[in-house]
Amino acid sequence: MVDGVGMTRVGDRWRVTRPWPAGLQPYLHSYAGYWEAVASPFRVRLVPTGRAVLVINLGQPFTQVRRLREASPSDGAIGSLVVGLDDGPRLCDHPGGQEAIRLELTPLGAYRLLGVPMRELTNRAVELRDVLGPEADELAERMAATDDWATRFDLLDFVLLTRLERGPEPAPEVSHAWRLLARADGAIPVARIAAEVGWSQSYLVRRFTEQIGLTPKVSARILRFHHAVHLLGHKGASPSEVTASCGFYDQAHLNREFRALAGTTPGRVAAARIAEGALAQ
Repeated sequence: MVDGVGMTRVGDRWRVTRPWPAGLQPYLHSYAGYWEAVASPFRVRLVPTGRAVLVINLGQPFTQVRRLREASPSDGAIGSLVVGLDDGPRLCDHPGGQEAIRLELTPLGAYRLLGVPMRELTNRAVELRDVLGPEADELAERMAATDDWATRFDLLDFVLLTRLERGPEPAPEVSHAWRLLARADGAIPVARIAAEVGWSQSYLVRRFTEQIGLTPKVSARILRFHHAVHLLGHKGASPSEVTASCGFYDQAHLNREFRALAGTTPGRVAAARIAEGALAQ
């Protein structure tokens, strides 16, 4: 631990962390740097988490980042990027030599930070410069110019906090609707949410989708799936226990949801212990 920065080796990769500034904490699920001790190509499958992802690339770019069932392989290499909320699996290929900082953002944190309607990023992975403009490339260049991780975090913290201060304020009703869904792991009817926030269901769907990126119904589905993944991979629950706990009709329903949202089975997810939404291929 140096200057509050800690490094943990995970396989051939180092994970670099530092305590988050208080001003960022409400908007983040994770915030860490990564660099490879041994450069080797890799592929991971990302599954829906109900979170947006932002990557500041300091080394080799991804070869491709694409939806699992997309017909075309990809639009080419992609460096620093942002991924909106997904409702299906995504493949990421990297040639090796990764060095980057990766953030998982709450949907409303991403809405404030990026300053665009989140529906524009739904099921998409785009270059960060396409959202933030030249500022994104300038930030990555300044961070790549130093190998001091404390300085890198300082630079990124300043940009994030500045953008959050001037970003759009989410509607209180949307914030409350998201809290209700997240706290219930998706197990709450949309009609009840609309009644609690005082909006019609149609108006809730429109405003919620603008600021979250998915409809309340799809968000509930993703949150239930994410809770099931956590129970299987981190709590050691059996499929039958997950079925009962998460409100699936039966194990066939559980299996269908995992096929649709992750392109795999509950058993494989349990064995792989997905970390940060990533399943090694």
